[in-house]
Amino acid sequence: MAVRFGKRTLTLVTAAALTALTIGTGTAHADTGDDAKVLLQGSTTASYFWDDSSGRAGDTGLPASGKPMQKKLAASPSWPLLTEGYVVYKGKKMPFFVGDRGPGNPSNNGIMLDLDAKTFADLTGGTFNSRTLGVDGIGGQGHIKVDYVITKWGKGVGKKNHPVAFSTGAWSRIDRNPAEPPEILAEESTEQKSAPGSAGRLVAAPEPVAAPEPDVETADTAGILALVGGLATVAGVAYVGREHLGSIKS
Repeated sequence: MAVRFGKRTLTLVTAAALTALTIGTGTAHADTGDDAKVLLQGSTTASYFWDDSSGRAGDTGLPASGKPMQKKLAASPSWPLLTEGYVVYKGKKMPFFVGDRGPGNPSNNGIMLDLDAKTFADLTGGTFNSRTLGVDGIGGQGHIKVDYVITKWGKGVGKKNHPVAFSTGAWSRIDRNPAEPPEILAEESTEQKSAPGSAGRLVAAPEPVAAPEPDVETADTAGILALVGGLATVAGVAYVGREHLGSIKS
């Protein structure tokens, strides 16, 4: 019975250790996020446009990338053409690729992304008007604050970092020092916070240690001796009792 109890204790200790390791692995894995690698993330003010070379609504001609105007085609004042990513506005996520240059002067005031009008309509709950090339149903709203994520840099000239104004000319120069991906920066920060004595660091569970199994032979011997001792004590008491009774009778 004691041996079986010892084995069960070992089993429980091992199971607890495996559970601890599994929880640690699951937590780390849960922090990976989207499958696409994040190269850059930030926030900016976005406007919208629709340049189909029709000359309407401030149209400045076909996009600089040579791609036809289409949904998901955005303009950046500094990122390389054909850079890919997505924006998030009030929990709604929409993909984009950089197919044109812009905004021009507005980028001097912090408007660093020009979304296509159809994507802008989807994000804001409006409707794209193919006649005016504007977005209806949003009260004339022309700018929104968005979070952006870059997942792929385009080849060629352009700044591979947080956007800067068109007037800086960064869009025309090759960037040989792209931004460090947030994942790498986060790992460096975690390493610093995980210095000896810091809290929250994940550590491997200790090796399972088997509970010492009792010596059955020793236990049995001790039990026999205890039994003999007990019988002897009872016998002694009985003997003393008899002597005591004898003295009373005398």
